[in-house]
Amino acid sequence: MKRKQNKFTTVSIPTPLFKKVEERIKETGFTSVSSYVTYVLREIVAEEEEEPFTKEDEKRVKARLRALGYID
Repeated sequence: MKRKQNKFTTVSIPTPLFKKVEERIKETGFTSVSSYVTYVLREIVAEEEEEPFTKEDEKRVKARLRALGYID
């Protein structure tokens, strides 16, 4: 079975920011600044892809909670 190979690119960030991230990831599971930055960016992109919670959604949830007796 052939394994899909990830391709990478280089992104430049200011050195002071790099050093702050380097300090932040000490004693975490991240092995590099690149792995941490990749994780953070994936989280941000995933949040943006989620559908927003609409007013209609809120009304349905509140109605259901009222029906269950959790709110008045």
